[in-house]
Amino acid sequence: MAFANTGPMPIQEGFRNQRLTVVPRRVVVETCSRQVTRRLMVTDTGYYPAAADHLMERPSGIAETVLIVCTTGTGWANVAGTQHRIGASMALVVPSGTPHAYGASADNPWTIWWCHLRGTDLPELIAEIGASATRPVVPIRRLDRAVAMLDEIVTTLERDHSPASLTGTAGAAWKLLTQIVVDRAMPLPGDPLQRAMAYLAERLDSTVRVADLASLVGVSPSHLSALFRHATGGGVLAHHTALRMAQARNLLDTTDATVAAIAREVGYPDPFYFSRHFKRMHEASPSEYRNRAKG
Repeated sequence: MAFANTGPMPIQEGFRNQRLTVVPRRVVVETCSRQVTRRLMVTDTGYYPAAADHLMERPSGIAETVLIVCTTGTGWANVAGTQHRIGASMALVVPSGTPHAYGASADNPWTIWWCHLRGTDLPELIAEIGASATRPVVPIRRLDRAVAMLDEIVTTLERDHSPASLTGTAGAAWKLLTQIVVDRAMPLPGDPLQRAMAYLAERLDSTVRVADLASLVGVSPSHLSALFRHATGGGVLAHHTALRMAQARNLLDTTDATVAAIAREVGYPDPFYFSRHFKRMHEASPSEYRNRAKG
């Protein structure tokens, strides 16, 4: 397989203000045998600012999955024979065993945070992100969150490679990956799903017709329903009901308002219907829920 010819030989260190730590392979083997960290662990991690001439080539891949988050600048990657561009607020995910090469662009070299990952749960997490050897580049919606978690990983492993530190970085890596999943499912500001969700959140005291909401945000009712199912696991009305019930629980927990008043507040003129609906969802009437010990 041919990789892009970018000139310089591979550089693994030497960037000004870089940070880099590699867990010894003996420690990696030991950590992979422990109950928690065998599911996910960080084996290598670092931070390369303005990484001019950065180049890495691995024609046979490696045992770990590579995760690179670009914060500024641009870079490129050749993964399984296909070329990709990586810019700011993008992540490169290279599954284990996949031939690859990557590096900084010549005119605007990237700044990256990166880590190598192992674990039995990793394939499922990568699939949830939507990454694969054929689609290795994914957007990062909340770059600040991703950088904060990667900084935590780097800082922890710079200190030591103790079992506690490796467990802590496994948790941070899990949070990083699942946050990418959540961010990808949630709508961008101003898109039809975000506007529909905002509209529903502002109208907890009334019912909303799907057709009217779809017309308001400029999509068909079927498309809007599909967007909600992808983001929430349920339909438009199910999401609206969940918001109304969340408000009802909040009022039951934090006020002494009557059940009838709370029912009206969340759009149920008939308090008996509200109570039946509430009990179906919570296996307790509103009064029983209010009297439960919590916390």
